[in-house]
Amino acid sequence: MRVEIKELHQRLKTTIIYVTHDQIEAMTMADKIVVMKDGYVEQIGKPLDLYDRPRNVFVAGFIGSPSMNFLKGRIRSDAGGKVFVSDGGAVLPVEGENLEDGRPVVYGIRPEHITLGSQGLQVKIAVVEPTGAETQIFARG
Repeated sequence: MRVEIKELHQRLKTTIIYVTHDQIEAMTMADKIVVMKDGYVEQIGKPLDLYDRPRNVFVAGFIGSPSMNFLKGRIRSDAGGKVFVSDGGAVLPVEGENLEDGRPVVYGIRPEHITLGSQGLQVKIAVVEPTGAETQIFARG
């Protein structure tokens, strides 16, 4: 059905407003997405703009499948600049010079940016889901 609607939209070259709660449907069909929560607009933009540069935690968690991972922690100065230190002790890089030491933050990381390796976060594997071309691993820190 998504393909047929997208083809119709391209053929008619007209504006179509399509309302859905399915973010995959929105990402694959839309030229522009309006993400709303409780009747308020959270962000407007092209699908990949929302994916790459979400304005807040709600948009970051809503756009993308599987969804973004969130870690709570604080900003700390390091010899190389600023870093994120999770409540569990993991140290991760951050961008931005206006981050103050000790500031509590939520660190978002997309699943495709996480790789398995000998160095990094120590986690317990909860579930392994083979999906064909990819295998999704759900872990707890």
